[in-house]
Amino acid sequence: MKTKAASKTADGLAPFAMRANASRGRRHSEKEHPIKSCFQRDRDRILYSTAFRRLQYKTQVFVNHEGDHFRTRLTHTLETCQISRTLARALALNEDLAEAIALGHDLGHGPFGHAGEWALKEVMRDHGSFEHNVQCLRIVELLEESYPEFRGLNLSFETLEGLKKHPERFYQDRTSRFRTLEADLVDLADEIAYCSHDLDDGLRAGLILQEQLSGVQLWNEARARMDAGSRDLAPGTYRSGVLRAMLNLMVMDLIENSRARIEQAGLDSLRDLQKTSRKLLVFSAGMARSQLELKKFLMQNLYQHYRVVRMTDKGQRFLKALFNAYLQKPKLLPPETARRGQEEGLHRAICDYIAGMTDRFAVQEYKRLFEPHEIFGSV
Repeated sequence: MKTKAASKTADGLAPFAMRANASRGRRHSEKEHPIKSCFQRDRDRILYSTAFRRLQYKTQVFVNHEGDHFRTRLTHTLETCQISRTLARALALNEDLAEAIALGHDLGHGPFGHAGEWALKEVMRDHGSFEHNVQCLRIVELLEESYPEFRGLNLSFETLEGLKKHPERFYQDRTSRFRTLEADLVDLADEIAYCSHDLDDGLRAGLILQEQLSGVQLWNEARARMDAGSRDLAPGTYRSGVLRAMLNLMVMDLIENSRARIEQAGLDSLRDLQKTSRKLLVFSAGMARSQLELKKFLMQNLYQHYRVVRMTDKGQRFLKALFNAYLQKPKLLPPETARRGQEEGLHRAICDYIAGMTDRFAVQEYKRLFEPHEIFGSV
């Protein structure tokens, strides 16, 4: 006998999944595509946006030029997308909506990762602040310029709601949110992705040694699944195998625990979902503890490693210097940015401009403005 969590309707989706034909539409009305659903169109618009392409040169943990094999903001996004689709399919949710949200969830990040965000937040402290999730919405609703009929990408209401992250906000203020499990799912996929791949990058860079992980429960559980037939593997192959096992442990725990909670909630429709504030997609208590332990380990041993701190501190100095230079002399800005400064305020226009930079462009711009022997080439 199938549980409600596993039951599907004729279209292959659970009764509480978000369907394209039930979408609330877009801010600017458009004729429907003859082949693609509204969420597939959202996915494509994000994928072909300028902001998405820039993610390939934006920091995840290691600055882009530190090495070719470390994750960037783009590869993190793709891994989050892959996990999101896996989770959505297993839980009979809408894969297209989950994919669209996952592809767009980090568009608002500036250069140099979270360090860049802290720098922009500091310089914008008295001018509306800066937060990458809010910036993501500014990009897709205002800053992207690909369509003559409207500013932004004119995404569907449901995709925009998913990009507002994080779902905790829904539980704090239910009246302001339209809830979909697809949005909650992406937030968890994001967490799974960075926990596993940041650890991988830290090990690859030599900032973390496997011996240091002996007290980390999740690593030990994953290693136990490998050790039986892996004693003669090359170190890199062994490391990759353990990390795959760790990722699989997190994904399977989330699927199994979420199925049980959805069954307990007795949801029969999307309307039922709106009536409950209970979190339905969650890890088991044991996995939640193991994940928290891993996050603390990464904070102490990777994110606060002196080599990472040096990289990120340098990036912060670059961004603050650029911001102050533009603010003191707006004629340094490109004409379009200067024009927007007159319309929306100079601080916000500069913030948008810097947030859109890649690591590489920010470094080049710093050299152009501050190094006396740098030649002013094309920008």
